[in-house]
Amino acid sequence: MSDPVYRPIILTAKTLFFGLGLKLDVVGEENIPRVGGALLAINHTSYLDFALAGLPADRRGHRLVRFMAKDSIFRHPVAGPLMRGMKHIPVDRDAGSAAFRDAVADLKAGELVGVFPEATMSRAMDIKGIKNGAVRMARAANVPLIPMIVFGGARVLSYDHRDFSRGTPIAITVGEPLPLPRGTNPDVLTDELAERMRSLLDETVARYPDTPAGAWWVPERLGGGAPTLAEAEAIDEERRRAKRAKGAG
Repeated sequence: MSDPVYRPIILTAKTLFFGLGLKLDVVGEENIPRVGGALLAINHTSYLDFALAGLPADRRGHRLVRFMAKDSIFRHPVAGPLMRGMKHIPVDRDAGSAAFRDAVADLKAGELVGVFPEATMSRAMDIKGIKNGAVRMARAANVPLIPMIVFGGARVLSYDHRDFSRGTPIAITVGEPLPLPRGTNPDVLTDELAERMRSLLDETVARYPDTPAGAWWVPERLGGGAPTLAEAEAIDEERRRAKRAKGAG
């Protein structure tokens, strides 16, 4: 498939990463199939996750990932045309059936589709609660569901953090496909997906070269200084309230 927009953007991203001197450590890229559809379920802690999560697929035969992203990005005057040009999938969080259909169609057509099942970035740097959409999409399309962890991008660009210093380490782990036996409740499989993602996160943090005690980019349960999941949710809720109040005013 011709991608006159996507491939130049990948080159631009790689150039940016080189300029930042990012120290990339990718493990498990062989779990991404060289051909055929697959759904990548990715954790979310950074504004760079879309670009970083595409690297293992690019290394795996220069494959492209069609990411599912909130529809407001597609309405942005600059980002919108680029997102559409890269054939990413807009998600209306109040009516997600169209995105579900589009993702399944792409998967059946042999595409790689990337989804962030936590929906929003995790201030806790840990795996938040996830819904069963990823499991249902993969099963509907009869494709592998592959968990992936991206760690370190939050140190560069995330909520309340921006640091373009050279040399930040980035660790990416691609796990083995999650079995999706017919007849198993999607919620049960979703719990298994969440647990698999937490396990991969633990493995990724364990090999990450910069995890001093109390580091804000490390989950609290692993000895870091990030908020707990409950604390992070409280912060998110306060930010949402403030945004609603500002809008009402």
